[in-house]
Amino acid sequence: MSVTKPNLIIFQSGSFISGICFELLDKRWNVHFANSIDQAAKLIQKNKFMVGVCLIENCNDQNILIQINKLFSDSRNIHWILGLPNECCPERSSSPSVNRLISDFCHECIELPVDMARLEFSLGYARGLAEIQTPDPKNTDNTSSCYGIIGESRVMGELFKKLRKVAKEDCSVLIEGETGTGKELIAKAIHEQSVRANQSMTAINCGAFPKELIQAELFGYEKGAFTGAQQRKIGRIEEAQGGTLFLDEIGDLPLEQQINLLRFLEERTINRIGGTGVIPIDVRIIAATHVNLKEAVQKGTFREDLYYRLRVLQLKVPPLRDRGKDIELIAWYFFKKYSAMQNYRTKGFSMEAINVLNNYAWPGNVRELMNCIRHAIVMSENRFFTAQDLHLDRRREDRALRTLEEARADADRITIINSLHYSGSNISRAAELLGITRVSLYRLIAKYQLEI
Repeated sequence: MSVTKPNLIIFQSGSFISGICFELLDKRWNVHFANSIDQAAKLIQKNKFMVGVCLIENCNDQNILIQINKLFSDSRNIHWILGLPNECCPERSSSPSVNRLISDFCHECIELPVDMARLEFSLGYARGLAEIQTPDPKNTDNTSSCYGIIGESRVMGELFKKLRKVAKEDCSVLIEGETGTGKELIAKAIHEQSVRANQSMTAINCGAFPKELIQAELFGYEKGAFTGAQQRKIGRIEEAQGGTLFLDEIGDLPLEQQINLLRFLEERTINRIGGTGVIPIDVRIIAATHVNLKEAVQKGTFREDLYYRLRVLQLKVPPLRDRGKDIELIAWYFFKKYSAMQNYRTKGFSMEAINVLNNYAWPGNVRELMNCIRHAIVMSENRFFTAQDLHLDRRREDRALRTLEEARADADRITIINSLHYSGSNISRAAELLGITRVSLYRLIAKYQLEI
């Protein structure tokens, strides 16, 4: 493990030093030891610690608890792990002082005597949280993204590669994908990387207007063209002159308007409603839909000739459930974005919450994830989000019953992913955390087709 910043360990007595401090040093942790509260406070002033460990042998000493409470309060940027005797752990103790100390300041509470594997796992996770939450001074938004779209998964890498090719060509593009996958972001990225980037991109949701009004929105009208037309209105197609026209949810366009759009695509001219002049239009068309247009063509609800006019180039945006590690990446992005607005109590996600996020089907995709995180930020009263804070329990209710083998496979997959994540994709360390050999881990990675 490569260490770039120090970690702090506080002991209540010297008896812990030989068993823990040196083991962590052997694991390449940069350990600073303090055997008193005052010494710990001085170390904190001199160093930018990411993680702290505090071990308390006697949780009935109120004076010590008060001092530790002040120390934690003065160092809220540190992710603290608290070690307590068995009888003092939250599930067994009713001490309000201890429980408040844990809920207000601690990343996790572990039981004494310390299980080193558990402690190192917790330290790795706490440090990961600290790294995510520590802003890069050279870049205030250091989330991995391409064209402003967050994603590091293989499927998104392939999408970005195709996007770069598509953007260079000045022809029509059809973007397909489920609701909430970010099709409009893809359209904006194409426009901003195209030769028309210095012009505007005009958007219209084809399913947001009644069929009686969609023609007027697209083509515009002249004054007096119909009752209520008190002045000329420029349509969205004409408004996009020289730039890009984004036709969102094109699959919801009524059949009677599809012929008008097809005529425009063939002739590249329009007539305003009530007008007599022909207006030449130079725009690039980008259309998007959550509807399977091939099936719509077969059902007769979408014109085949219009489909092929729009689908000169084609992109498919993958659903969130197929994007693997991007789920956690996007969750952290929204957490940082919305928690920065106010001084909310919650500082991040528990391991349990991350597991739930990664194992949820996300029918509403990125939009649902965004709303989930916003709701949890506002409503949670925990230092770290729990599974209950995310309100995703309905996943279990909506999901069909699985076989025992499927359930075990899912559990194995999640556990392996977590071990790889928290070990920094170090195969030897991940295998050690799992209690298996490197060869066995490689076989499981291949079996479940996991990315390293």
